[in-house]
Amino acid sequence: MATILLALGLVLIVEGLVWVLAPSLIERLLTALRALSEGERRQFGALALVSGLILLWIAHAFGATIS
Repeated sequence: MATILLALGLVLIVEGLVWVLAPSLIERLLTALRALSEGERRQFGALALVSGLILLWIAHAFGATIS
């Protein structure tokens, strides 16, 4: 449970930093995402999911552990 809270906290920190440092960029990104079809948004989500899994695998290969 602690690991899940840690991961969620890190995600919120990164998301918050983007909103604090570049709010206009986020607005442009959201506008661009609205222009995509549902299928394209699903592909983008799948790419993000696979990228996250690859990053976790690489971190594990470098010795990071989830306890």
